[in-house]
Amino acid sequence: MRVSHFDRKSARLSGMLLLQPLTIGARSSKNSLMFGPHATNLGDDLRGLSPRHVAYYERRAIGGCGIIVVEGASVHSSDWPYERAPLATQCATGWAAISDACHAHGSLVIASLDHAGGQGSSAYSQLPLWAPSRVPEVNSREVPKWMETHDINAVIEGFAEATRLAIGSGCDGVEINAGQHSLVRQFLSGLTNQRGDEYGDRLLFAQKVIAAVRSAAHAVHPEAIIGLRLSCDELAPWAGITPEMAPQIAAELCALGIDYLVVVRGSIFSVEKTRPDFHEPPTFNSELCRSVRAATAASTAVFLQGSVVDVTQAEWALNEGICNGVEMTRAQIADPDVALKSSQDVIAQIRPCIRCNQTCQVRDARNPIVTCVGEPSAGHESLDPNWYVKAHHSRKVLIVGAGVAGLEAARVAALRGHSVHLIEKREKVGGLSVIAGPGSSLVNWLESETLRLGVTIQTSAEFSSGESGEHDVVIQTTGSRRGNPEYEVDSPTAVFDIADIRRGSVVLPDIGIIAILDPIGGPIGVALAEELGTRAILFTPDNIAGNELARTGDLAPANVRLAQCGVTIQRRCVIRGVERRGEEFVVRVQDRFSGVVDEIICAAVVDAGFRLPTDPIDGALQAGDCVAPRTILEAVLEGRRVAQQI
Repeated sequence: MRVSHFDRKSARLSGMLLLQPLTIGARSSKNSLMFGPHATNLGDDLRGLSPRHVAYYERRAIGGCGIIVVEGASVHSSDWPYERAPLATQCATGWAAISDACHAHGSLVIASLDHAGGQGSSAYSQLPLWAPSRVPEVNSREVPKWMETHDINAVIEGFAEATRLAIGSGCDGVEINAGQHSLVRQFLSGLTNQRGDEYGDRLLFAQKVIAAVRSAAHAVHPEAIIGLRLSCDELAPWAGITPEMAPQIAAELCALGIDYLVVVRGSIFSVEKTRPDFHEPPTFNSELCRSVRAATAASTAVFLQGSVVDVTQAEWALNEGICNGVEMTRAQIADPDVALKSSQDVIAQIRPCIRCNQTCQVRDARNPIVTCVGEPSAGHESLDPNWYVKAHHSRKVLIVGAGVAGLEAARVAALRGHSVHLIEKREKVGGLSVIAGPGSSLVNWLESETLRLGVTIQTSAEFSSGESGEHDVVIQTTGSRRGNPEYEVDSPTAVFDIADIRRGSVVLPDIGIIAILDPIGGPIGVALAEELGTRAILFTPDNIAGNELARTGDLAPANVRLAQCGVTIQRRCVIRGVERRGEEFVVRVQDRFSGVVDEIICAAVVDAGFRLPTDPIDGALQAGDCVAPRTILEAVLEGRRVAQQI
């Protein structure tokens, strides 16, 4: 086995397996790195692939990615899973444009072919969902239509026709989706296939789809690649596909002529595990992938998928023989130059994916465009300016506040040729991003990059108005301050600011109940409650704790964790007052529905509520929370924009 070496001191990899060519069927990829299919909401109104798709995928090709799998396209009009979901019959022009753009940079382009079945939506099609059996969809509770033989035949032919279109448009191959949100998986699984006809043989539908796709592909191009994305653990062992069953299923399907296999997990009963956030360990599919690879023929290239966000993780998996290739989708949303920077031995400069799911998980009612909190240009490649074009004149720039907005402003300003000095009143940079979630790795990267670019950073430094005259431009990125309480409080010291708790400037009592007031339902209050366990009472106005976590897929898992930790949750409540009684505190809380007021005695009270901007600095440009307290995405984006102005 070829061995790569990782030098942690210099953060360099030599002889990387990830960068070496990979044989896939009759074709060869320039490396073993895959950009996997995912919803983007970049589609046009006719369910086609748009110029924004082209720019999005081409940017990853420019960054060196070997295999690019385009967003899944529905193979039949019965399937319309989200508003801007592509439809294969409308994708020929888009596939051609994407193929031309990516081929120019040496990347293979694969068209993902899909049908969501019972996990789709009837909201856009206004038609019943199609599924193997009448099993209600877990989220919508919608009962699907039992597919009759002619429905099944129509979908199989849809896969074949979509294949002909994709290969004929210039794609190097197609990928059949039998993953978490797919009709093919639903036929494979005892969870959703309860048929008594010939399709009660749970492999039959997948076998017919593969045969139809392979025949159609090779009729157009004999070297076309056939891939399969397969859920190998539905996390529902009472009836679903299990890790024990998966190797045999994979072996039988791959024997039909599958050139590559992507091992994934999840099902209709485990949607939150499809793309988990930072609470799940990275490379979580590694042992599952190892067992599946051992069962499949050597002619099938097996790809590891599952929170692989670091090239050292990918290299480890390849060295261990777990897989032949690695899918790193979120990592390449965060930094499209993963392969390029790896080849240049500058892996420390790769912008990290923090696995927050805040902006790259877009299948929700808001229809957001795919992007990344640390790289807001993702998804906006055709619209963004060149943030890094050199300024006409180099200027002396003072940035006040070293949160992510200040750090990003400093980074971009330095790249544009300005002389930048960054001051921060606290001992460490990062602001709330370090203490309110998984943002510390992004902060570390931003700090490292600013220093590499020659920015001077001064911590424990207060801003003086006299400094303004010493610089051509002053940028204020001082973040937020604690908001005004909407409840009565008898002493300013009766309630702690959660930011002070997280910074360590305030220490909670070692014993006693801690009341956490969380009107937002975001991650910071939930995280503190988790840490305190049985000592915590979490107050929320909502019917469920951490309401905002629904956007990241962490809502249900967070509530499970809170229950497992023994946290008490006071739901549907409004805080009316906090008062000190001796060494204890009393929280007066009112039920939003009944109006009943109760008193909760505790050792300390922590406010995780809304924040306000800090006071403005005269004459300064502003960015981030000092404009309006929001998320990391807005802070980074506005840091870029303000640096672009100077």
